[in-house]
Amino acid sequence: MNANEVVRTESLTVRYGPKTAVDSVSLSIPRGSVYALLGRNGAGKSSLIRCLLGEQKPTAGRATLFGEDVWARRARLMARVGVVPEDPDAPTGMPPKRLAPFFQAIYPRWDGATLSRRLARFGVPEETEFGSLSKGQRSLTALALALASEPELLVLDDPTLGLDAVARRAFFEEIVTELADRGVTILLATHDFAGVERIADHVGILRGGRLVVQEPLEELKKRFRRVTYANERTETRTEFGNELDGLGAEAVKVRGWGIEAVVSGFTEEAFARFAQLDGVSGAEEQPLSLEEIFVALTGDARGEKR
Repeated sequence: MNANEVVRTESLTVRYGPKTAVDSVSLSIPRGSVYALLGRNGAGKSSLIRCLLGEQKPTAGRATLFGEDVWARRARLMARVGVVPEDPDAPTGMPPKRLAPFFQAIYPRWDGATLSRRLARFGVPEETEFGSLSKGQRSLTALALALASEPELLVLDDPTLGLDAVARRAFFEEIVTELADRGVTILLATHDFAGVERIADHVGILRGGRLVVQEPLEELKKRFRRVTYANERTETRTEFGNELDGLGAEAVKVRGWGIEAVVSGFTEEAFARFAQLDGVSGAEEQPLSLEEIFVALTGDARGEKR
């Protein structure tokens, strides 16, 4: 166990009958980082998060928080963890102000004054019944309650799904403020790529239950590029198909004007060598957004991978 590691899984596997939802996933989340866990629907995110929160025992492998097995030490560990689920659940007839005592009884470092200030800043009425709040207000209430516990780890499970632009901005701005003030570690499972790129520094991508990417976001974006070029038949070259080997092609499409590829092994030196290959002409490269990288790794275009 690395002393700087807050979350760790070791070959964690979850099966439901014959179906494998999480397939031998080993991930590591450093203290103070914002780790974005990405994956298509059914990729295994929810099952993995349930294991990390001690809500589900893995079929094989293990999950640890702060160096302790979460399944064996859940009650003690959860006092250090704040959670904002995709669909916040609370008694519909209870207003946010009356929810606070239930949380206060669980979390030893409860800050009720901060909770009230956050709800006021979010524009959430403390006396309105939870069931009468909008979806955005319910999500912001859940965030305010989670942060009032002064967690060391904050787990956000697709918290901005269905929120309008104003609520999403308020949500992420509060996260950024909390990072600056306390350096809390955050695990964010989401489909909100724009939000992720604003705050995440580490990324994990699940595909079919397997963790296919885990690295700092900046490094991921450095090595992925869109490469376009034309193939030209020359006297010394009559066959094509292996010119992208040095760049690590993830998805390749043949266009009317030439070739478009997403590559994962880009460096300036490798691209310079590629551009000089016999038969390659007009080679250009462009950086990709996180969403474009995600689609290349998990989308239907992978059927065209070389």
